[in-house]
Formats: sequence, structure tokens, C-alpha cells
Amino acid sequence: MSDFNQSSATNVTICPEVDSSADLFFMVVQGLVFLVGLPLNGFIVSFYFCRAQERTSSSIKVYLRNLVAADFLCCLCLPIRMAKYASSTLHSLHCNAGRFLLFLNIYASILFMGYIAANRYLKVVQPLGTHILQTVRAAHIISTATWVFLLAVVGISTILSFHTQKPSTSVLERCDESHNGQFSLPFRIIKICATAMFLSVLVSLVFFYYSISRRVSLVQQRQPASSSCTKLAKTRRNMLALVSVFCFCFVPYHLFCLPKVFLWCSSGHFLDNVMEVTIIMSILNVCLDPLIYFLLCKKFRAQFRLFGK
Repeated sequence: MSDFNQSSATNVTICPEVDSSADLFFMVVQGLVFLVGLPLNGFIVSFYFCRAQERTSSSIKVYLRNLVAADFLCCLCLPIRMAKYASSTLHSLHCNAGRFLLFLNIYASILFMGYIAANRYLKVVQPLGTHILQTVRAAHIISTATWVFLLAVVGISTILSFHTQKPSTSVLERCDESHNGQFSLPFRIIKICATAMFLSVLVSLVFFYYSISRRVSLVQQRQPASSSCTKLAKTRRNMLALVSVFCFCFVPYHLFCLPKVFLWCSSGHFLDNVMEVTIIMSILNVCLDPLIYFLLCKKFRAQFRLFGK
């Protein structure tokens, strides 16, 4: 994840060495995220996947389960990312496989958060009916297609990465410096598609929140004490939490993607470290997403309170 938005240029002269002065700090922070995120998401996985006696009754639960799976797998990828600082061999493993696995799970989280927001929006605009996209069957199809698409992209990226890798050296390099120019074009195309996908979800989330907020304002003017107004206000609160987590985790990273692409070799150590910080913010979604589960699932809230006693 740290390097899948770094440009690979063939006509570049000598680039600055990778700054390792902040490596210990990044390792410690990611280690803390791992220690908090793994048991937290393990508990959530046991709630969503180990209660086999209960069938999935709504599309929102399907998307929540898949978001949980993405977060849990992201936690499992963190040791590979932390190990990249230790040696050239582990760094190579991260460059050729680990970063793409992290890419898979982070973009899966982005997409499933978008699906959850769309589901809540349809619930508001069609409170008495069920849109075809709100059915459990449609949710399973969309979720499966999402995973197949992302796995295909990651599989192709991993194969290309191993195929275009230069002979290993004892010096730690940026991941894209360790590949020849054949990796540049397909990787750039993948980065453009990933950025477009993120922007589409971001615009959708803003639109959904704005539309729900507007509807709440209209209902409050007409029927301020009605039960429908209370439900809409709750939906707006949940949507605000979702949008806030999404923006905090994923917007900073993507804001730095474009300058990082164009200033790849002239960016300097400072921007390299800033980019690393934004990546850690993206990884933090594994610790913040449980807030979404808590707000959107009554049974999870009840189970969480029981667990806390």
C-alpha cells in the first residue's frame, strides 16, 4: 500500500536514497494498530461469522460482514508491512506481494463503505419499499463481484511485479525502483483506476449525506416530533459517522497521490514521510470501522455491551 501509488519512471536519473530515520516510529505505530485492530476485529468476525444459526436477513448485514472481512485481512497484512523495514529480503516480499494485499483490503473497505452508504440512502428515499439493490441476493452478487475484481487486479499486479523485478541488492530501495520499465504503464493504469474509484465513492458519500440531511430538515419543519423525523435524524447521524471515518482515513492519502506521482524523485524525504503517515491513517480504518458496526447493527451493540460487562 505504501508504494502502489509511487510512479515508476524509466527516464529518471539518480533518485535520493530512502530515508530510514523514521522507520522505528512507523513500525511502532503500525504495531500498535495491529495489537488493537486484530483482537477487536477478531471479536467482530466471531460475531458476524460464527453465529451460523442466524441467517443473513438484510443486505446491510451482508455489506457489514464483507467490511469486517476486509478489515480483518488488512490486520493480517500489517506484519508483512512492518517487516519491510528489517531487511532487503522482507522489503522485497512487501514490494512484490504485501503492498498489493494491503491494496486489496483497503480498496475493498472503500467500496463496501460506499455500498453501505448507498443502502442507507435507498432506505431513506424508499422507506416503504425495497429497491432491487437492497435485496440480500443483490448484496451477495455485488460483494462477490467486488472481491473477484479486486483479486484479479491484485493477482495481475503481483505477477507483473515478480516478472519485472530487478536483481536484489542489499540496499533498501523504493518498491518501484526495484522493477524495470515494463512495470510502469500497467501500474500507472491501475493507479488511475483506483483513484477514480475512490473519487466516485467519495462523491457518492457526500451526495448521500447531503440528500439525507436535506430530507431531515424538511421533515423537522413539517413534523418536528414525529417518529419518522427521529429515524431520519438517526440515519443522518450514522451517515455522518461513516463519512467522517471515510474522509479521515482515505482522503489524506489520496490527496498526496498526485503530487507523489509527479514528484517521485524530487519529492525528498519529507514528502516520503508524509505519505507514510497518510498510509497509516488509511490503515487506521481497521480500528475506526467498529464504530460503524456499533451504530448500524442493534444485535452487535447488544453483544458488545454484554462483552463489556
